[in-house]
Amino acid sequence: MILRFADVTLDDETRELVRNGASVRVEPQVFDLIRFLASNPDRVITLDEILDAVWDGRAVSDAAVASRINAARKALGDNGTDQRVIRTVRGRGFR
Repeated sequence: MILRFADVTLDDETRELVRNGASVRVEPQVFDLIRFLASNPDRVITLDEILDAVWDGRAVSDAAVASRINAARKALGDNGTDQRVIRTVRGRGFR
């Protein structure tokens, strides 16, 4: 499956992320996180859903999740201030 959004193309088959025509190297969990969020663009994704989808339900620290969210934002040319691609919905999750 190929997902396109903003200036990004995400190819699930080759597990490649391309932004502005250039390949961006990301860790597997970061790729999975971006794919999961991009596959659900019209709703807020809860932390529990992210843990199930990306970490297979394993318990991980909030810092580990925050680290992957930050890495995903960086790969997408986004940041925690602008939140143009990944938006934090306080107390609910991410969109």
